[in-house]
Amino acid sequence: MSCSSSVPPELWYSGDLCWRTEITTCCIYGNPYWRKEIAMRLLGRAVQAAANYRLPVCFRYNLRGLSSNATSQTTEKSVPYTTTLKEEGAAKKGPTKPLPQSAEVVVIGGGSLGCQTTYHLAKMGMKNVVLLERDRLTSGTTWHTAGLLWQLRPSDVEVELLAHTRKVVSEDLEQETGLHTGWIQNGGLFIASNKQRLDEYKRLMSLGKVYGVESYVLSPAETKDLYPLMNVDDLYGTLYVPKDGTMDPAGTCTTLARASTARGAQVIENCPVTGIQVKTDDFGVRRVVAVETEYGTVQTPCVVNCAGVWARTLGQMAGVNVPLVAMHHAYVVTERIEGIQNMPNVRDHDASVYLRLQGDALSVGGYESNPIFWEEVSDGFSFGLFDLDWDVFMQHIQGAINRVPALEKTGIKSTVCGPESFTADHKPLLGESPEVRGFFLGCGFNSAGMMLGGGCGKELAHWIIHGRPEKDMYGYDIRRFHYSLTNHNRWMRERSHESYAKNYSVVFPYDEPLAGRNMRKDPLYEELLHQGCVFQERHGWERPGWFYREGLAPVRDYDYYGAYGVQPHKDYTYSTLLEKEYTFDFPPHHDVIRNECLVCRNAAAVFDMSYFGKFYLVGPDAKKAASWLFTANVDKPPGSTVYTCMLNKNGGTESDLTVSRITPGNSPSALAPDFEGDGFYLAIGGAVAQHNWSHITTILQDKKFNCKLIDCSEDLGMISIQGPASRSILQEVLDEDLSNETFSFSTHKIVAAAGFKVRAIRLSFVGEMGWELHMPREACVPVYQAVMAAGAKHGTANAGYRAIDSLSIEKGYRHWHADLRPDDTPLEAGLGFTCKLKSSTPFLGRDVLEEQKAKGVTKRLVGFTINEKVPLFGLEAIWRDGIAVGHIRRADFGFAIDKTIAYGYIRNPEGGPVTLEFVRSGEYILERMGVTYAAKAHLKSPFDPDNNRIKGIY
Repeated sequence: MSCSSSVPPELWYSGDLCWRTEITTCCIYGNPYWRKEIAMRLLGRAVQAAANYRLPVCFRYNLRGLSSNATSQTTEKSVPYTTTLKEEGAAKKGPTKPLPQSAEVVVIGGGSLGCQTTYHLAKMGMKNVVLLERDRLTSGTTWHTAGLLWQLRPSDVEVELLAHTRKVVSEDLEQETGLHTGWIQNGGLFIASNKQRLDEYKRLMSLGKVYGVESYVLSPAETKDLYPLMNVDDLYGTLYVPKDGTMDPAGTCTTLARASTARGAQVIENCPVTGIQVKTDDFGVRRVVAVETEYGTVQTPCVVNCAGVWARTLGQMAGVNVPLVAMHHAYVVTERIEGIQNMPNVRDHDASVYLRLQGDALSVGGYESNPIFWEEVSDGFSFGLFDLDWDVFMQHIQGAINRVPALEKTGIKSTVCGPESFTADHKPLLGESPEVRGFFLGCGFNSAGMMLGGGCGKELAHWIIHGRPEKDMYGYDIRRFHYSLTNHNRWMRERSHESYAKNYSVVFPYDEPLAGRNMRKDPLYEELLHQGCVFQERHGWERPGWFYREGLAPVRDYDYYGAYGVQPHKDYTYSTLLEKEYTFDFPPHHDVIRNECLVCRNAAAVFDMSYFGKFYLVGPDAKKAASWLFTANVDKPPGSTVYTCMLNKNGGTESDLTVSRITPGNSPSALAPDFEGDGFYLAIGGAVAQHNWSHITTILQDKKFNCKLIDCSEDLGMISIQGPASRSILQEVLDEDLSNETFSFSTHKIVAAAGFKVRAIRLSFVGEMGWELHMPREACVPVYQAVMAAGAKHGTANAGYRAIDSLSIEKGYRHWHADLRPDDTPLEAGLGFTCKLKSSTPFLGRDVLEEQKAKGVTKRLVGFTINEKVPLFGLEAIWRDGIAVGHIRRADFGFAIDKTIAYGYIRNPEGGPVTLEFVRSGEYILERMGVTYAAKAHLKSPFDPDNNRIKGIY
């Protein structure tokens, strides 16, 4: 027996294994199995094993050939689906239908997201919708997808999105069209090889109970009964979800197209888009006006970019940044495996591998630490596959054989290596772009476009028609990224790589990225770094997380985890500190956070909050705009500061912030700008600054208010001094009387500090007496040093955002996008006091709040405490009188009251309003990883319920 004639005779091998180089299957000669010595190496040691073990010569030769992309030396490249939409040898014939002159919406890209968005737009009643596909449906990235659907994710919103996709493909489309989409419900099995992984699965199981997702944590023995071919010797347990399954890309997309056209939409294939026409209106706003193709132009005010890997190129046509990168993503299809039929799909996260049932075979794939970037994206790449690089992929084979040993004696039928788009946080890009109105994104799905397609297609359609989605989609909203990052190639590449490589990692509460760091630094960065600050990354900013007592912990340049020949860092303190906190117990630095919190409660803590968004709303219509934008009455005298919300038209909370009334500066500066008309200074959480900027800008444009929004976030820094000693400390630093009589709560003044002018605002975000000092960049270090010097005799110390999280929840203060989201109203969140409902002044979302107030809220945010010293992190199920009524949104430990505190929304299982009496009358338990804890419900903060401390009454 010999290898292909393309292999020199001296490299022939007649022993156990030989990969043929000119035929289309993985061919195994002699003994029909992969060499055990290689195949049974554990994940992560594949490269080492290949280097140390003397492989059969033919095997070594062909691995090198495959990695060099030599077409003649690859196994067959074909997807494992019976039907695809690829037309072999078909010449491009032009559009499959004539182009209309105009459309309400043009969806570009006929993959999963394009088809789902078109379907949902049509289903919501929009008649003149056009989908343009450059080739045939699915021809880009969708046609080769594995099509897996897992119902449980560590996100309540994603669980809801996945549930909708499953409903569309398993029920709705078949009922509407009479066609089967190819949905197969064979179940899903998550593998846990360590305690932390099993804890994560138990968290998912608890969340699933709230949403009615059937799931079970199985022992290794129970897992073996369910999946007899599985090796369970190294397992802690598994999570089994019986109603998970797989989707067929061609069957799903053709059925979606059929359902869409039945409702009046047009699906036009073989019609490449060549340009997007954008015009600037009379108010200076750039808007979409038309889509250009090789065969004509379609006038439209709305374009949806569902172009997958090619979305970045499409965005460039309109001047829109689309922050994604293209990578090779692969799986292999095995030959027949006896006994594999009807087995569930498997995700072995710790081996970074999945096993998808493919009839009587398996598809094997995963996420490696050294993925291949597709550097030059080809416009003509349709129904295409790359040659598989076995040097990269081999680690998945090791993990797969370890989990299902039968694979050791199974051949490979074909390889599937295609392009996929990946993003900086492994989440899709959705919503209207900040640069061009009417240009929507529906791309960057990180190889999850099939399973998220239905839920995201529905939300995107609602976004287009009604101006916003129904659910909280901030985690997918393009506006979650600061504009300075969305076209930054190094940041995109590094962060996308890390997100890809860590896709199967346990999602721990306090993890931080190592990639794309040090993009934005505030003026105090170096000062705090040398005091042991351990930074967190938010919105590109380095913000203080907590303070390490034993040395410095700088964030270094990204080392790609040692991939691509980059030397991995040694003695990397920051990375080591992160790894120590990879736990679902109290983190090892729990006592450090405790000390920072108690310094604030008992003396004073200094917080660097310079990363905050700092905007000025100024101009002739600024007061009118502020009245419409903000729920609270901000039409107060200069010198006043108001805590308020901003809503969408559904009454959902888009932001909470402080708004200070200002007058024009005598000497215009970033601290006090010059302007005509009215002026307001807005201070907004830095992690959501871009979202706030875009929300305000959109409303100013739509309402045609004659005012402008000025961003001074980079020009100003901010420190906050909070605690009983704050007044005594600052009285030595500021040239102003800080008594209650002259500087009351919720007021601000321009004062002098350390030779600089600063804006002092008396506010608290932790429930203590305190002041914020907003100042020019050059003032930050001198003022900070003066504060620390004055505070030394009081025991003042630095504190970070980990302490803020604890202190604020202990006082019952809300965090936007945790216990306050765009699908929560202020009335539901207990923030009715921020709404000027007693006045007749209109504001955005008021009509919804008035109706809700009259009928009663159907969900309500409730605080809980438990007596046991166990940590909660969110997603825990809330049970009232034995019935699941909600889940925890946000939780932390309160050190002053010495209890774990959690907040979550509860609903009335009978569908009625959630009254205060309903809350008080129930008996509650919280379920954490399958274990229940008796909980006490609170409608008022258990810490300082009379708010004496913020008034300076101690």
